[in-house]
Amino acid sequence: MNDPIQTCVVVAGDPAVSNLTEIARSASGHTLAVVVGPRTVADAIAGAGVHEVVWCGEPAEETPVEAYAPEVARLVTRSAPRIVVGAATPAGRALLGAVAAATGAAVLSGITAVRVEDGRVVVDQERYGGIAGRTLAVTSGPAVLAVDPGTPVVAGDAVTPVAPVTPVTVTPRDGVRITGTEPRTHDTVDLARARVVVGIGRGLKEQADLALIEDLAAALGAEIACSRPLAEGSGWVGKERYLGISGQRIAPELYLAIGISGQLQHMAGVRDARTVVAVNSDKNAPVFGRCDYGVIGDLYRIVPALTTTLKA
Repeated sequence: MNDPIQTCVVVAGDPAVSNLTEIARSASGHTLAVVVGPRTVADAIAGAGVHEVVWCGEPAEETPVEAYAPEVARLVTRSAPRIVVGAATPAGRALLGAVAAATGAAVLSGITAVRVEDGRVVVDQERYGGIAGRTLAVTSGPAVLAVDPGTPVVAGDAVTPVAPVTPVTVTPRDGVRITGTEPRTHDTVDLARARVVVGIGRGLKEQADLALIEDLAAALGAEIACSRPLAEGSGWVGKERYLGISGQRIAPELYLAIGISGQLQHMAGVRDARTVVAVNSDKNAPVFGRCDYGVIGDLYRIVPALTTTLKA
């Protein structure tokens, strides 16, 4: 029989922590939440199934959450938890990194499941974009886990008892401040819901040539996606449309890979597509070993011909 163990949930100012609290509940022990952010976030966490909330206060307008990392590490290590779980977000990783440094632990990411077996924390970890997995046992020290945060928890749950919230006085680290905030403009797109997706890669010569892909996508009723270089290299396509291990993962009925070589990093993002069709001028491109149908040829001839046929 597994003994309950102490778990600490680290919250970096965002109430989207449903996956974090679920992991804490699975450990069956006492759960402490250390929260940096508005009091409303602390109150929401208090009603999400934890036993105790320590609230570090809300950062000043010019102070980033990351500046609280040393204090969060101090509060977490004081409770000597066996599991520390936080969100795999920029701020969440910063707080977890400080905890890991203070405890001599490693931060584990890509976590799909956590359990306790014979007093050990055992985690299942996704590797290489989900095409492989491994199981790790943490036999000493805390297991520091960076996980997908999940959805926001809501304060005032009539079923879950509300845990006490204890405010503490902490001092953020000096030397770092927010000098400005500029919202990014981007397309509103939900690739996960698209039935048909047309992906474009470095086979496209110029940004103006995206018009060819847009015409094809319109004829198919499809969304446009891309490989990493077009989003993070040339910037021709918004980052929200980038598919791959560190980008989005989709499962459409049809995925057209146009001018994409088909490296593992990209194909991991479309491995759940029902049908993959590839167009590439290089007959040796890796994509032809990972598609259902392949067309060897110049996309500048094939795409317009395909678009014309679809419109007809």
